[in-house]
Amino acid sequence: MLNKLSGLDDFVQKTLADWNVPGAGIAVVQAEELILAKGYGFRDYGAKLPFTPQTLFPIASNTKLFTAIVAGMLVEEGLLTWDKPIRDAVPSIRFASNELNNTVTLRDMLAHRTGINRHDSMWFRSDFSRKDLFDRLCHMQPSDPLRQNFVYNNVMYAAVGHAMELLTGQSWETLVQQRLLGPAGMQDSVFTMPEVLASDDHAVPYTERRDSTELFRLPTYEHMLGAGPAGGLNSNLQDMARWLLTLLGEGQLQGQQIIPQAVLKATMAPSMAIPNHMLNIRGFKELLNTTYGAGRHTGVYRGHLMAFHGGSLGGFYSQVSYLPTERVGVVTFVIGHHCALLADLLTWHLYDRFLAQSPAPWNERYLPIILKAKAWATSSRSKAASDQVRNTKPSHALADYCGTFAHPLYPQLKIDLHEAVLRLSFRASTLALAHVHYDRFDTEDDEVYGKWSVNFSIDPQGQITALTMTLDEAEVVFTRCPELVDPAVAALLPGTYETASGFKCQVVQRNENTLHFVEPGQIDKPLILYRDLQFRSPSASNVIYKFSTKDGVVTDLTLKTPNGEYVLARV
Repeated sequence: MLNKLSGLDDFVQKTLADWNVPGAGIAVVQAEELILAKGYGFRDYGAKLPFTPQTLFPIASNTKLFTAIVAGMLVEEGLLTWDKPIRDAVPSIRFASNELNNTVTLRDMLAHRTGINRHDSMWFRSDFSRKDLFDRLCHMQPSDPLRQNFVYNNVMYAAVGHAMELLTGQSWETLVQQRLLGPAGMQDSVFTMPEVLASDDHAVPYTERRDSTELFRLPTYEHMLGAGPAGGLNSNLQDMARWLLTLLGEGQLQGQQIIPQAVLKATMAPSMAIPNHMLNIRGFKELLNTTYGAGRHTGVYRGHLMAFHGGSLGGFYSQVSYLPTERVGVVTFVIGHHCALLADLLTWHLYDRFLAQSPAPWNERYLPIILKAKAWATSSRSKAASDQVRNTKPSHALADYCGTFAHPLYPQLKIDLHEAVLRLSFRASTLALAHVHYDRFDTEDDEVYGKWSVNFSIDPQGQITALTMTLDEAEVVFTRCPELVDPAVAALLPGTYETASGFKCQVVQRNENTLHFVEPGQIDKPLILYRDLQFRSPSASNVIYKFSTKDGVVTDLTLKTPNGEYVLARV
């Protein structure tokens, strides 16, 4: 065994130096034995604190297999099914269409084959709860037909986590702790960042600057509770080694059957084929024919079946994998965006050793690619302002752009004015906006948060009513949140209003804050407060409904349209 690892330390140290890695960790198990658990470099590069086998590390999407296995246990108990519509078991779940409601299964959600875009901005750096994400499934439009393409979606895992809570009355965290972490002896693994930061041995994210090799500290990511079932678990090399030993033991560890074999078999079953990207793009033939089951991939590495999954979150990267037939498994942890690929490359190098294969030149292949991509990105950023239209100005005073803007999927977005500069506040970030041209404003190109471009829209009356941003997979329109109608004022407005020809219309109040304009023979129009006693309807943006008062009494309603103003008297 030592022979297979001979010279490994020198290889890893050189690799980390070549890639400028702040810190990394490796664990290797074989059969029923942990044969290596070692940290390299620093868990905290700034404080020069060493990476150890006990260093707590966000495993990100390697959490998914824990969620899939607990869901499988509920299948075994009759609370869920793999291949019947999940709505049969969880009636409150709602997708964007009745077709999806009547079709999407648990397996579809766990295999990323719903065809529904991922919309990570819903949860990343967001305070949305798990229920918030679950309730927004109905607004997530599919980009692909069901079960046709692999469309990765973290929100589906969050929704499954909430579904399990609805079925059992226990939180996802409690289910994972009681059914998996506790029985497997994973005593250091925790679910929240405050628990991680309370530990004396936890990883701190660092990465290279975009235009140099200087390492700088990334902000600690603390907003993960909502999407916890997709990527919220934090663990260390020792605990993850116990997890791999449990998987290699077909669910059994130290004589205890922790996971039913039928559940493991179901999570391994190929559900979605994935193209051979490494072969098709780079010509590399070592890893072929990958598929996705539930919470993990399977593929063929140099002729041997491999089960694996990666994790990526806030500067932390992991790979957890094993070869079922050879009964060998590897965990790799790597800190740094610029060296994320090493979580895979180190894993494959270790398998080359255990399979007695001539080591593939992974570093020699990929490091030049990464360096070229970095130089190309630096050059490309220098041309960022080439499409700017010079000598233009905003159409409105800066204060007019301020307000709260909403979209059915995402957290609310706020624009405010601070020291004569517009600011964008979205999720956990507040960034200054600079005028580009016309009604477009951009943030600075930040090392961490990137560059956001905001284009404001104007209604037919000339007011700022919406903004458009490119977010996740598409352009997203946030609409300005209307002011709420004062209930005392709303109570004055309902009644009958009559045209000059004697045609009568109604204004009715459906609840405390919602008014509707009711015209016989037409669809009722909801009235949204525009300003003062003026309202608009989403179905007629070019019409203003203006109420007039005298001595505190409503006297008439004026419909202001592009072709005239029509006064309806209160009767």
